[in-house]
Order: sequence, then C-alpha cells, then structure tokens
Amino acid sequence: MPETQTFSIAVLAGDGIGPEITPPCIEIINSACQKVGNVSLEYEHIDAGAAYYQKTGESIPEASLEKCRKADAILLAAMGLPSIRYPNGTEIAPQLELRELLGLYAGVRPIKTIPGLPGKPLADPRAETLDVVLIRESTEGLFAGRGHTKIENDEKAIDTMTITRPVCERLFDFAFKLGSERKAKGKSGRVSCIDKANVLGGFAFFRKIFDERAQAFPGLTADHVYVDAAGLNLVKRPWDFDVMVTENMFGDILSDVGAALMGGMGFAPSADIGDENAVFQPCHGSAPDIAGQLKANPTAMFLSGAMMLDWLGSTKGSEGCRQAAALIEQAVNAAFADGGLIPYELGGNAGTKEISEAVIANI
Repeated sequence: MPETQTFSIAVLAGDGIGPEITPPCIEIINSACQKVGNVSLEYEHIDAGAAYYQKTGESIPEASLEKCRKADAILLAAMGLPSIRYPNGTEIAPQLELRELLGLYAGVRPIKTIPGLPGKPLADPRAETLDVVLIRESTEGLFAGRGHTKIENDEKAIDTMTITRPVCERLFDFAFKLGSERKAKGKSGRVSCIDKANVLGGFAFFRKIFDERAQAFPGLTADHVYVDAAGLNLVKRPWDFDVMVTENMFGDILSDVGAALMGGMGFAPSADIGDENAVFQPCHGSAPDIAGQLKANPTAMFLSGAMMLDWLGSTKGSEGCRQAAALIEQAVNAAFADGGLIPYELGGNAGTKEISEAVIANI
C-alpha cells in the first residue's frame, strides 16, 4: 500500500447551522479516507463569524487568518447572522475576507443534479443528470466596493465595480483549463463568458481579456452570453452550458439559480480557489431560523468536503484524496437514489441526522 499522506485542514464551523453540519461532514470525510486507506487529515478548529464578533469585536482574528493561510485546505460551514451586523449595517462575513486576503479568485459552483431526488423544477429527463460548472470571480467586480460605498448628502449612493487584467487572466485560464479537463472526460468543453458588455465598459474589458486568453486554448469552444440571457437559458436549457465564467455579483446570483435546478441550497457545494489556498463551503447561509433543530440538509456540506478532497488530490498529487472524494459523491447519490430520503427543505422529514446516517451507510 502507498505511504499515507497527511494534510492539515482549517475548520470554521461558524454560525447558525454551521456547528450542526460540520461534525457529520468530518465523520464522512474520515470514513472515506479510512476506506481508501492511505490518506489522513488533521483538523484545527477555528472560531470566527458573527457570534464570535459579538463576543470579541473581531469576526476572525489575524492569528486565525494565518492558520488558514498555512493549512493545506480550509473547510467552512456557514458565517453570519442577520441580527448581528457591523456598525455600517452590513453582515459579518469572514468568508468574504478570506477570499480577498488569500486571493481566492475562482469561485467554483457546480450545478450537478442527484438522480432520483425529488424537488428539481425541470421535468426534462436531461435535468436528472445535469452537470455544469459556474465559475464566479470572487475577489473583485461589484463586491470590490464592499466597505467603500460613497453616500452624498443622503441623496446618492455610489458603489464602484473593479475589474483588473491580472485577476481576469488567472480566472479565464482557470476556466479554460477546467474546460479542457471536462472535454477530456467527454463533456463539450464549451466555455461561456457571462457579461453585460453591451452596456458597461467594464464588462467589455472583461470580455476582451476572455477573448485574448481563449487564443491559448484553440481546442475549446469559447463564446459569450449576456447575463440576462444566461439567466433565462439556465432555467430553460441548462444542459446547453458546460463551463460558465462571470463577474462576482453575476456569479452570486446565477449560482443560486443553479442551486434551484439541483433542488435547493442544501444540495449546492462550492469552492473558492486561489494559487496557494482554497476554501470549501456549502453555498447556503447560516439559516438561523432552523438552527438547533437538526433540520438542516447537510448534503451541500458533504459535497463541499468531496470537492476539498478532489482539489487536494489534484494539487498535492494524492490519488487517495481523489478516490475518497469519489466515494463521498457516490455515497450521496446512493443515499438519495430510491427517492425515500427527502429533506425538510423539499417537504420531507429527513434532517441532519437521517441524511448523515444514510450517506455514512453508503460509504
């Protein structure tokens, strides 16, 4: 058997349902790694988020940021509570700080359906095996204006969108490389730039850089879709897309449309990836309305853990991590395959405990 590889994971359970979905996720990750047999993870739990801010005045201390920076990967559950805010009225969001401080420019949002799961809004058979990836630029765009809003005489508010060439080049190269990998696995490899270049000069610049970087990947189809048309076609014909790449705010919106196609936010995993670090977290929020009731659907958290293992496999050369990631994804699909496991968010009565046990049983 190959020598065991050990990786360090910074874990931020955060707020609301975060502390409820994190322990079973770690249990499932460990079960998959143990079954593979040559992968071991060491976890460091880090306090951060809105509740931590209320107690300490800091959302995430500098020392904790340094621990995240040094870890091999970061697993984050949920951050923020609507009732706890900064003095300017915005919510506590250390996950955004991590993206900016660690340069996590590629927000990977898979739109991948679980066959047999009820609750998907599209009746077309192709919706059962939907497999699209949305890549959201995660460090600039309109979000770059966060904390820098100019309000003039209580009559006008101005937020500034920032799009830079260095970030765009890395973002588009990431998207085209992913398109190449997917094409090698039988997908179309189509990479679509989602913008509003017909209205805003910043998006015309965004598109220009996309076209320049496309020249280095002549084997792929590179095209453009205006964001409004992209929203329409994600609802009508999502299977026509393969890799979509877009600005931060547009990606924030379209990724929720993708989550709806999957059945809800409880099934939507994500990753924010940079050149050195990466954060893996479910797309949903802290859901304080159901916190403490064990009604949360932990599936997105489990699939985010699988994405983390797959990324470690790719970046650290660990075949064991790749195998463990595949085990988790297969176990999730198997748990829902017969249609009997229905989460609360889809009108069923399966909560955190029931879903976790079903997934673990299939590992």
